[in-house]
Amino acid sequence: MSFKQFAFIPVIIGILAFGIQVLDQLLAPHMPPSGNVGFSWICFQSWAVYFFSGCTLKGGIKAFISYGLGVIVSILIMTMGGAMMPALGFFAVPLAVGIMACAAIFLERNEWTSCIPALFIGAGAFFAFMNYIPGAIFGIAALTILVYCFIGLLFGFITILLRTRYENKIKNN
Repeated sequence: MSFKQFAFIPVIIGILAFGIQVLDQLLAPHMPPSGNVGFSWICFQSWAVYFFSGCTLKGGIKAFISYGLGVIVSILIMTMGGAMMPALGFFAVPLAVGIMACAAIFLERNEWTSCIPALFIGAGAFFAFMNYIPGAIFGIAALTILVYCFIGLLFGFITILLRTRYENKIKNN
């Protein structure tokens, strides 16, 4: 593939990235919590997750499941850490993280929950949301994160679809 032919691929990616940002700006005023400035950062994370999940629909589904499991694990960590706080103080949250991280790794033994990197990225997104969005609550955070995660995974799917079609067209000409 010549440089000129290749140059179209970054243009496709740029247009898709533009699309995510436009979609985020249209969606943000209608997504909880009220007054948010958007969560396109979650889309861009999950877009990348699609690529390291094998660039397939099945990999994308596994990534979405694992991203969601990361949210669930985070809720369990926050709940467990809060419950242990009176007795353990400083060590309550680190212990909860250690216990749940250990338990989460067992999920890799199942084909559909084996995308552990997506689980950790989903957990990180949830912790960021809960720590930096004023008044965030578990249900709203989970819903918002999973909607934006789905958008990012969809854009990953579209990226591969468009790139594959374009490369096949170049190869066949």
